[in-house]
Amino acid sequence: MNVIGIKFKDGGKVYYFAPGEGAEYAENMEVIVETGKGAEFAYVAFLPREVEESEVTQPLRPVLRIATDKDREVRKKNLERRPEAIRTAQEKANKYELPMKIIDCEFAFDGSKVLFFFSAENRVDFRELVRDLAGTFRSRIELRQVGARDEVRLLGGIGPCGRECCCVGAMQDFCKVSIKMAKVQGLSLNPGKISGLCGRLMCCLSYENEFYSEAYKKMPKLGGEVHTPEGKGTVVSTNMLTSAVRVKIEKVGVLVYKDFPLEQLRFRGKGAAAEPVEEEPQEAAPAAEEEAAPVKQAHRDRERPRRSEGERPAGEEAPTGEHRSRRHKRGRGKRGGKGGTPEPPQGGKG
Repeated sequence: MNVIGIKFKDGGKVYYFAPGEGAEYAENMEVIVETGKGAEFAYVAFLPREVEESEVTQPLRPVLRIATDKDREVRKKNLERRPEAIRTAQEKANKYELPMKIIDCEFAFDGSKVLFFFSAENRVDFRELVRDLAGTFRSRIELRQVGARDEVRLLGGIGPCGRECCCVGAMQDFCKVSIKMAKVQGLSLNPGKISGLCGRLMCCLSYENEFYSEAYKKMPKLGGEVHTPEGKGTVVSTNMLTSAVRVKIEKVGVLVYKDFPLEQLRFRGKGAAAEPVEEEPQEAAPAAEEEAAPVKQAHRDRERPRRSEGERPAGEEAPTGEHRSRRHKRGRGKRGGKGGTPEPPQGGKG
């Protein structure tokens, strides 16, 4: 399916539209497109291309025309009305004592609707405010509450890095960011250093998270013990970009700090690329097993149930006649023994 990429503001999300027949487009060209709200002023994000039909949300709306000078004049007037509209809306919100901050507003291209964005800690009942604004602007009014990240995206600003906030000019959608990303990248967990203007975690933490996650799996733990070419030491810090590890080694009462490449270290635990630490052989283990063998045998003998005379386990043959005679003779040799008959005394009367 042939589509053209359209965005409504710099750094905004790109939408698919059907290109006009016979029209020649260029990147960042100003155009008028048809949306669910009516005609809107927009920009060309990328030129027509073929995409899978499953990627397109139906119905695919068309690009009406390339913007004319009159369209640009209407767009300019709408932008000029924004500051005054925001100030008026905030004054009326204060009049009704509503705990809300008007952030931005957008005028529909044809002037039929005005959309106000506001931030608030809780839900706000703004029905009276909407009726008052509708009478002032003679248009349909819509109020939309946004969060802290959307507020910065609408207002813009300079991030801690000295550049424009990523959410304003470099991101179409917000990405998921977690404190685990900062831990993996070895950053300070001080909220003031890893938070953006919105007070949330910086979006740029997700940019290189995949690389740092793979490098983190190969690195030893901080404070862990490693074997280096110069002896045993303790890990002080790691550099995932250069795959280097700083190790603290004690030599003759003096602590030495030195950087080693990861492939020269041997350690336990993490480190898919590292060799395991060699363990010293234990020669006393076989002797210990031999000493324990009689104890285990005696323990098994105690647990073995005794069987009564004449009882044989399955598979054991009955004693032969020779064995029975020997057993009988042993029993007769003992006076008063089991199975034996005492012999009469010699020399008695007949």
